[in-house]
Amino acid sequence: MDQSARSGRGHVSALACFPNHVAREVAVAVVTPLGACLGNPASRSLLRTEAQVKWTMEVLCFSLNLPLDCDTVRVCVDIYTHWMSVLVSPRDSIPPPLIKEPNVYVQKILRHLRTLFMPRPDRSSLVYASVCQRVLTAVQLLAKEGAGMSGETWEMLLHFLICINQSVLDTLTSAPICQPLSLPSMEVLFQVSLVSCSRCFPPRSFWLSWRQMMTTWRFQPAALDQWTRVVTALTSRLLRLSFGPAFPRLKVPDEDATLIPDDMDHQVTLQTWFRFLHLISNPADLKRPPVDGPAPPGQEDVFLTAMSTISRLVDAFLGVSVVCGEPGEQTLINTGLSTRIHFRDRLPSLGVAVTRSPFRDRLPSYGVSRPRSGSAPPTPVNILSMPSKSPPPPHTRQKTSNISKATGKPHIGSSQTSPSFHPWKSSSGLSAFSWVLYSYPRGLPSPMRGSVDSLLHLFGFCLFDAALIDKESAPTERWEDGRAEACGTLCRIFCCKKTSEDVLPVYLSRFYAVLLQGLRVCESMSPVVSSILLHSSSLFCCDLAGVNLLLPSFISVLEKVLLEREMLSLQAFVSLADLRRASILVLMSLLPLPQQFGPVQLASLRDASDDEVTTGSFQSLKLRLIGLLMGSLQTETDSTNTQMLLAAVLTLVQDCAQKELEGQTHQERKTHYAGHGRTKRIDRSTDQSAMAAALWIDIVHLLTQHLTAQWRNDSGVCLVAMEILAGLARVNVAVVEQEKKRVVSSICRYIEFQCGRPPPLHSRELHSIIVVAFHCLSTWITNHHDILEDQECLLELFEIVELGVSGSKSRQEEEVRCREEKELNPVSLRVKEAAEATLNCIMQVSGACPSFRSFSDEDALIGCSGLSEKTLKKFRYFALDASVILGILEQDQGPEQASASCPSLMVLIRGQFSHHSWILQHRLHPREEKTSPKKAVSLQERGGGEDQVYAAISHCGSGVKNPLPLENVNTVPLVEADMSIPDMWEGLTEEEKQRLNHLRATLEQQQLVEADLCRSVAITTCAPPPCPRPATHVQTARLFLSHLGLVTPETLKEFGSRDVPAQLVSLDSSMPGFCEDLRRLDQLPFKTQDSAFIFYVRAGQKTANEILRNVESCANVSCHFLDFLSSLGRPVAAARRRHEVVEFIPALGQSGGHAFDGDRFVLKYEDALTDITFIVPSSSSPAWSKHWKEVDSELQRLAEDRHKSKLMIVWVERLEDIEAFPVCELTKSQSFSCAWEAQMVFVHGLRSGLFRIITRGNSGSKWSLLPPLVDGIVVSRRTLGPLVMETMLNSCRRRQSCGDSAPPAHVNRKLLIGDTVGRYRSRHSEPADFYSALFQQP
Repeated sequence: MDQSARSGRGHVSALACFPNHVAREVAVAVVTPLGACLGNPASRSLLRTEAQVKWTMEVLCFSLNLPLDCDTVRVCVDIYTHWMSVLVSPRDSIPPPLIKEPNVYVQKILRHLRTLFMPRPDRSSLVYASVCQRVLTAVQLLAKEGAGMSGETWEMLLHFLICINQSVLDTLTSAPICQPLSLPSMEVLFQVSLVSCSRCFPPRSFWLSWRQMMTTWRFQPAALDQWTRVVTALTSRLLRLSFGPAFPRLKVPDEDATLIPDDMDHQVTLQTWFRFLHLISNPADLKRPPVDGPAPPGQEDVFLTAMSTISRLVDAFLGVSVVCGEPGEQTLINTGLSTRIHFRDRLPSLGVAVTRSPFRDRLPSYGVSRPRSGSAPPTPVNILSMPSKSPPPPHTRQKTSNISKATGKPHIGSSQTSPSFHPWKSSSGLSAFSWVLYSYPRGLPSPMRGSVDSLLHLFGFCLFDAALIDKESAPTERWEDGRAEACGTLCRIFCCKKTSEDVLPVYLSRFYAVLLQGLRVCESMSPVVSSILLHSSSLFCCDLAGVNLLLPSFISVLEKVLLEREMLSLQAFVSLADLRRASILVLMSLLPLPQQFGPVQLASLRDASDDEVTTGSFQSLKLRLIGLLMGSLQTETDSTNTQMLLAAVLTLVQDCAQKELEGQTHQERKTHYAGHGRTKRIDRSTDQSAMAAALWIDIVHLLTQHLTAQWRNDSGVCLVAMEILAGLARVNVAVVEQEKKRVVSSICRYIEFQCGRPPPLHSRELHSIIVVAFHCLSTWITNHHDILEDQECLLELFEIVELGVSGSKSRQEEEVRCREEKELNPVSLRVKEAAEATLNCIMQVSGACPSFRSFSDEDALIGCSGLSEKTLKKFRYFALDASVILGILEQDQGPEQASASCPSLMVLIRGQFSHHSWILQHRLHPREEKTSPKKAVSLQERGGGEDQVYAAISHCGSGVKNPLPLENVNTVPLVEADMSIPDMWEGLTEEEKQRLNHLRATLEQQQLVEADLCRSVAITTCAPPPCPRPATHVQTARLFLSHLGLVTPETLKEFGSRDVPAQLVSLDSSMPGFCEDLRRLDQLPFKTQDSAFIFYVRAGQKTANEILRNVESCANVSCHFLDFLSSLGRPVAAARRRHEVVEFIPALGQSGGHAFDGDRFVLKYEDALTDITFIVPSSSSPAWSKHWKEVDSELQRLAEDRHKSKLMIVWVERLEDIEAFPVCELTKSQSFSCAWEAQMVFVHGLRSGLFRIITRGNSGSKWSLLPPLVDGIVVSRRTLGPLVMETMLNSCRRRQSCGDSAPPAHVNRKLLIGDTVGRYRSRHSEPADFYSALFQQP
């Protein structure tokens, strides 16, 4: 068949033996009456016998070679197309012999019609194109609607189509004007072949001939475009039949989907798809020069298009991405993202971008497609002075435009194809389209996908060969684009390896050879290196055997990408932000390796170009990776990439600190038994352990420097930087105090800068960042108490708190004003509340206002079992500034208390930050005095000394009987308050000292005079006065309020309106509802509280019941999971009012974690600012679902926040089970959609002992990146618990700092206290009524 197709000859008519003018007259005479009969369908055919038909067909065959200036050729075509319809619908106008043997005559007609497509001089005529198009339409109709076609007829029909396409597409015989005919002829060939596969499958000889023909046709855009359409449509049908409707569909345009017959079953579809896939053979063979002539033009473009099509087919089999059939839309199934891209605008996968063509939008344009100027991040001129700008969203497609070579400016509108141009080359010699790499957000592949080996069995034959094309043997650099597409496709295949899947060693070795060859770093980055990085972000966390061979090569490439500010050679075909983001993901998977494997040696690998390749240990890469991370932070300008690097920073520091802490513990154990000879080893380990502290200092310096300079205008980076600084405050490293003070000072300067912005620049987003900064300050204060011992640091903290509360700093003014005189004008109410929380934190840490872990209510003080109105009647309640409620209990004094003169009272202080219970006792002397108070008031036990002399003088001189002598001041022990009064002689001038000396001399002289008087006057002994009876009723509440300075006219008067309460008001506890409101206030938390739910998913589990049963026994879960639970917090008994802390092992028992389901125990993490409860639901606890909405005991006060947060930690044994995780079923909430509305953290254990983190949820938020566990990061076992805890803390803090849905805990208490004061304020608000009630007994 192929030989006849290449011969260029069709059927030769008998009229060709006669002279031309004679044969032409005969042809016209015969064709004209036959053509006239076609106009009347009811007329009978003039030909009745077989001989007449055969003779007439010889004439018609000759007539097809006549010139097109007459209608003879057109009439002949009409006759033949009419006769071919005998297999569709027989008519009387068709000769009877054709109706009797239709297949024989149709085959003969097809042989004659082939003559029409042979080379002829008038091929440039429009009539010729019209006539040929009519033949193609008739053939297409015959294949679709023909009935009773034999196998020979099908074979002849396919042979006819191959022959005419060879005649049209042959580069040696076809003229450029025939190019418009190439597309419909090739389209009919593919469509008829598909119909033949469903009705009469073509023989093997046909596929061999067609494949051989395609070796020359694939250089034509028509052939390659039709092959792409058909093989894509077949793949879509094959996936649906093979994997079922649950597998992600490969959507294709409706016009392409209709190419596949509906009656094609699974087996036929599989056979057809396989043969069509291999029609173009191996695209890598294009680089080999042809034996029989020069290389056809456009080889590199054909190679690129073919590899891009194969790449998209691979994506379809992986279930990762699909192209939507709607015009101009592309959808990523697993991510939910969509972009407006036409099916022809972007050829398969993430590879080729072309502009639309004028012929049905299928041919590429002739301009160079380039990304728009704003797609890549701006090239920084000076990173120290320019703020970072965020690039377009990663799912926004880079638009293409035609670029003029002369001016370099884009043309407006689409360019039209010139007939004289080669279809794949422009006049300027540039490629028809420019290859552009795209890095769309890619979700996890479908769990139903095939194995890596099966995909490589199908596509490996061309992918490996294409990826290993040597650059030196390629004729042009355009071959690198197709090679890059092949390398990227291979990386995607291997990165989609299933959890328990093993890959054949032959494929692994070839893949590693491809990467080692492609990652050779040269002076300018190549598209191959970029493609490998873009699609290898998860390569090192897929448990590939021997993947560590690639570590040195990848690190070298990462240094090239991340440490260079400008990569102009890559900006034409890749987004630098996406490239660096993929590189950062690779870096995050490499950072834990040195800490994990330490002295383990890297495997050596021999290369053909190197005599010997030497490699070191994993530990030798540690400093190199740290330097790469620190350097990339200084060169990165993209906001999202910077946030990811900051998250990696905290994980690295935490890992180093935990590793060195383990090493120190191990060394301490060894030194207990080690001898003197091991002293040097221990010293070296001590020097090594200082790396964490040095790294901590360097990172803190970098963060504080950039926070107040480059990053201060980027809200997203500043938010993450503050969270990272707060996380660093919790890292256990030993550093000098000066470094800690520098961090606090930098945060204060940042807050001052943000608060000092002009009013037009203030926004809710800015205020949220300031709130987070204040929280970061509180974290540093609570974790590093010693910074408050420095007076300068403490003063700076007070100044920044004053700025947050009042809006200005007193030290900046000319004179200091008191608090009462200063006008409060804070930046916002949220900032003011955050500053007040920081002030309270300072007071608690410094000891000025200690926070007690336990507190008592009225029942506990009195000894009752329930808070009731009867209990409240014994208390007096006052409100201070409508923010503090005082409950005062005055104890009844019996004879013993009265004789001891120690009146006491109990005070319950309910504020927005704490709940304290104080017991106060009024005493005349300090508790340290050992002398009995009775001796101080009795004169009978004293000897006659100077006190009696003064008493006698006083008695004689004043005439007062039985005076009570006063206590000698000198006998009263001094207290600390006495030392606060300075000496009288301090700070006096010389004139004042002279006056005091004169007064002293006068007093001494007076004493001498009085002494002489006493000696001359007889002293009369007076009877001692009786001691007064001790008071039995003391207004201790009045004394307490008076000592605090609250019982004054200023604090009791009304301020302006009667609706505004005074500073001190009394509350009426007898009003109904007061008891319930106090109980509700006591149930509100003081700190930020939240909860998280932990689930364990075994391999293949998809239902909630299966997942909940896993934690019932320790045999169903991994031992690493139990270690993870133990690192989250302390087990606390949840069923009791007084929570009891127990050990983890006794609380766990033989369960797999269900002991912490909230009914018996919970895991609780608690610090000075936050309280997080972890619950492990199980099927044996039917009440676990109530924790979402109605939680009893301690969790009741957290129910509202938990219902909003939905924090979930899921331990998965297989990554493929993430997409099937029943989040809707487990949350028991109808408002939930299955679009990951909850904040999910999936933990997956790797064979290396590390853990891969996958996050879901909060994707629509501007600040969706939640550190430190960002999506795709890899962490070690020792840091998994602390980092999960840090992520949970940041999650709940963000909800409170960046939104109104969950205000901070102290704000909720403040609002409730204000409502309580306003509702139960006593009517005795005037000072007179207040004093009268104060002196009365409650």
